[in-house]
Amino acid sequence: MTVGITLAVGLVVAALIIPRLAADTLHDGQSDTGAAPKMEHIHGIGINPGDGVVYAGTHHGLFRIADGQASRVADRVQDYMGFTVAGPGQFLASGHPGPGQGGPSSVGLIESTDVGQTWKTLSLSGQADFHALEYRHDRVYGLNSMTGQLLASTDKKSWEEVSSAPIADFSVSPADADVLVATTEQGLARSTDGGATFELVGSAPVMIFVSWADDGTLAGVTPDGVVYTAQDPTDEWTEQARLDGQPEALTIASGTQIYAAADGNVLASTDGGATFSPMVDQ
Repeated sequence: MTVGITLAVGLVVAALIIPRLAADTLHDGQSDTGAAPKMEHIHGIGINPGDGVVYAGTHHGLFRIADGQASRVADRVQDYMGFTVAGPGQFLASGHPGPGQGGPSSVGLIESTDVGQTWKTLSLSGQADFHALEYRHDRVYGLNSMTGQLLASTDKKSWEEVSSAPIADFSVSPADADVLVATTEQGLARSTDGGATFELVGSAPVMIFVSWADDGTLAGVTPDGVVYTAQDPTDEWTEQARLDGQPEALTIASGTQIYAAADGNVLASTDGGATFSPMVDQ
């Protein structure tokens, strides 16, 4: 079954988009000046390969998570609607400027090469608000919430449309740039032609987030927080733990190491998703 382009976004997609649109609304005219840093509305989790430290892109800024504490990087209040790690100390993000920063309401694609201390605009300022980003095979992929397009770029400046099917999240195979998986209202879908077309994966549960580790292990989470893993998108998916809270983001680093966000905290698993523990003391 081919996943076609539809006008209505279903419950699964809405479960992802509505909280993020709410975060957009909160951002307009909101100032965090003088307020304590809040790790809320987590939109992306990444692991810096330079030192193994976990970072979370949120509505209130980029947070570094270590030793049970979350500290806001550079004390910058900015809405990171999309966030991913491209290399040691190299981050890519999208979203909205913080109070007093000026510029278009959507920053397009921005990049940091100093672990989030400073950022520069690369492309699509005012034209893209990427709610999902991934860097793989020397290419950046982004799901533009402003148009519904899945876009790709080899130079981070010029972009081509990969797909306009209504998807909530996606991930790219570490072994093959033409193979992608995406969460849709009908269920998990797989592409073998670079995202031009998708076929539903009947063996997979309906999921809201999906992530593909470099070692080939996949992880996904359902709208009600149940984590699943698989060795191939068409294999049987194994049920793992249930997250304690509403899922907000998911990243798998390896077959044993999985990170998820729920209710404003990042949870870590070191046993392949069987158990999760909060990374930030509360």
